[in-house]
Amino acid sequence: MPRILKKRETLLAIIIAVMIAGFATRAAGFAEPANLANIFNDTSILIILALAQMTVILTKSIDLSVAANLALTGMAVAMLNAAYPDVPLAALIVMAILMGAVLGAINGYLVWALEIPPIVVTLGTLTIYRGMAFVLSGGAWVNAHQFTPIFLNVPRTPLLGLPVLAWIGIAIMLMMYLVLRHTQFGRSAYASGGNPVAAIYAGIDVGWTRFLAFVLSGALAGLSGYLWVSRYAVAYVDIANGFELDSVAACVIGGISIAGGVGSVAGAVLGALFLGVIKNALPVIGISPFTQMAISGTVIILAVVFNARRERNRGRIILRDQAAKDTASEGAIA
Repeated sequence: MPRILKKRETLLAIIIAVMIAGFATRAAGFAEPANLANIFNDTSILIILALAQMTVILTKSIDLSVAANLALTGMAVAMLNAAYPDVPLAALIVMAILMGAVLGAINGYLVWALEIPPIVVTLGTLTIYRGMAFVLSGGAWVNAHQFTPIFLNVPRTPLLGLPVLAWIGIAIMLMMYLVLRHTQFGRSAYASGGNPVAAIYAGIDVGWTRFLAFVLSGALAGLSGYLWVSRYAVAYVDIANGFELDSVAACVIGGISIAGGVGSVAGAVLGALFLGVIKNALPVIGISPFTQMAISGTVIILAVVFNARRERNRGRIILRDQAAKDTASEGAIA
């Protein structure tokens, strides 16, 4: 196999291109630039959530509350816009980000200070945040006619051929690449998940790094809360229900290791786009919703198996290299 095909991101990009070409044979116009731009726009929020999830997974944790965080912050800014239309949009967006960061900090504190397993913490806060959204709204919806025009129109405004929502997704991708690859926090996140013991000996505070990862994840979920209610022009308790699983699936498909310390921004983005293409294509070619769920689940399992085999093979190579060194050392002594 050529070396370029051994790179996970390249192989996944080729698979997505083949999928688009295949679906285009069943649905005329599917591969048209305008339709592909719509798919990217529809997937932008999932991309942001996948990058939020990736940040936590890199530290050997998981955040099952990202979608509930999105729902609560989205409901809060929607109700505030409906009740106080004079509040500037910039203030609402900052509020959504800060509120999401606080919700993420609660997760991070429980994981860091109390040493509760992340899956237990975030499964609990998932329910709590959904319940808080219901209490805040009383179960009522906030509909399109209650929003101000600027609240609804900004993410939808075309800019250089793409809606602003898509450009926000691109900006978040670039930001996360810089944060994870060129900052101390990014290096600490990879080290904390890859080898926590070695990270501690290197002077990295693993608990603090995980706390910051949850805060960043929550902030991105909060931003997604505004983007969601603006994009779909409605806020209700169950918005983004199940999206926490989609964010994890995008990471797994993109090669982010659940064991921590392995993954890339490109992988998370491509994993989200893979799901986005499937979700947009299957209804067009007449696949039932239940079959769509089965197909998505099968893809996730195959991705997990692929990741597990790759990590096991990497481990065997390391052991084989170490064995060769030991043999050489024994020969030199003899």
